[in-house]
Amino acid sequence: MSKLDSVVPTRLDLGSKFKFKCHKGIKCFTHCCSNIEILLTPYDVVRLKKRLNLESGEFLAQYTNMKIEDKSSHPHAILRMKNDEKRSCPFVTDEGCSVYTDRPANCRYYPIGQGTMKKEGKEGPVEEEFYFIVREDHCYGFDEKKEWTIQSWREDQEVDKYDEVNREWKGVQLRKNLPGQLDLDEKKQAQFWLASYDLDGFRRFIFDSKFLDVFDIDPETVEKLKTDDIELIQFGAKYIKYIMMMEKTLTVRDEVMNTEKERGESEKQDNS
Repeated sequence: MSKLDSVVPTRLDLGSKFKFKCHKGIKCFTHCCSNIEILLTPYDVVRLKKRLNLESGEFLAQYTNMKIEDKSSHPHAILRMKNDEKRSCPFVTDEGCSVYTDRPANCRYYPIGQGTMKKEGKEGPVEEEFYFIVREDHCYGFDEKKEWTIQSWREDQEVDKYDEVNREWKGVQLRKNLPGQLDLDEKKQAQFWLASYDLDGFRRFIFDSKFLDVFDIDPETVEKLKTDDIELIQFGAKYIKYIMMMEKTLTVRDEVMNTEKERGESEKQDNS
C-alpha cells in the first residue's frame, strides 16, 4: 500500500470526530516511524537543532536530504532515515521517540493529515485549511476507544504553535509554476533553502553582508533578528516572497535605488 492509498478520501474539519490512541503497549508501536518521508518545516529545524545542540547547517548536513518539489521547484528538507532494513527514523528507539517534545509537525499531526487550499474570497485570495485521516495497514491505534475531534487532537499534540510560526512559509508553498513561468534557478533555490532552513546561516547573511545597507529594515526588527529564531523564520518567508517576486515584502533603500538609477542612465549614455 502506498502512502496515498492510506489517505481516507473524506474532507474533515475541526469538529470532525475519530477514535485513536498510540501507546507503548500497542503492537504496532513505532511502526509508523520507519520507511516514511517526513518533510520538515523551518520551525521543525529550529526545535530539533536546538534539542541536539547543533547549528542549523550542521543539523541539515547530518540529518536531512534536499528534495526539489516537481511542481514548484522549491527545495525541501526531508528527514534522512537510517540505512537499515526498516529505514528507521534516526530518533526512534524501542522506548519511542527520543526527541518527542521537539518532534516535527508532521509527526504531531499523525494520523491526521492537513492541507491548505488557496481560493478566491470577496476581498481577494484566502487560504483554507482542511484535514483528512491517514489509515495505514500496520496501525492498530484506530481500534482503541479514545475519541477525539480534530481540534482536541491538535491541542493535545501542540501543533498550533507550529502552524502559527510556519504559516507565512507555508503560504509560499501554495505557489505553483504556471504555464510559461520558469522554475527557480539554482541561485534562487539556494536562497530559498538558506532563508527556510539554514537559519543560522541566514542570520549571518543578514548581519555579515551588505544586506542591511541594501534593504530598509526597521531597527526594532533588526534587533529581534539577532536572537529571535521565530522572528527570523517570519522574515525569511518575506525574503523568499521578495526574491520570487510574489510580493513586495521588502523595501530597497532610497540611496540604493538612486545609485542603480544613475548607473542605468550612465550605461544608456555610454551605449548611445
